[in-house]
Amino acid sequence: MVTPTLQQEITQLEANFCAALSDPNRLLILYALNESPRNVTDLANELALNQPTASRHLKVLRERGLVHTVRTGTTITYHLSDSRLIQALDLLRSVMRERLAYQANLVSEIPQENV
Repeated sequence: MVTPTLQQEITQLEANFCAALSDPNRLLILYALNESPRNVTDLANELALNQPTASRHLKVLRERGLVHTVRTGTTITYHLSDSRLIQALDLLRSVMRERLAYQANLVSEIPQENV
């Protein structure tokens, strides 16, 4: 049985996890890392971000467990922690696409007034 306190803690963890996905740049970073592991400089250049901004986003993703690092000498390479993240993001995109199509259909049904 899940106690109310445990349920609240789980819900907070979910909210923190989702908060990591709330920035478009972090989503782009995740998709880039799904293609191949990269260091912060490569990510910054590829996504047209300055390095401190890319580093801040990677820190959030790392703290939430969405990415992990591998150090080789002085180079830190970022890796996607779980490929299912991309599956989840793709599923969200599919839901969003259907929602946008539904809304567009509603708008198209509004009668045009002669002005």
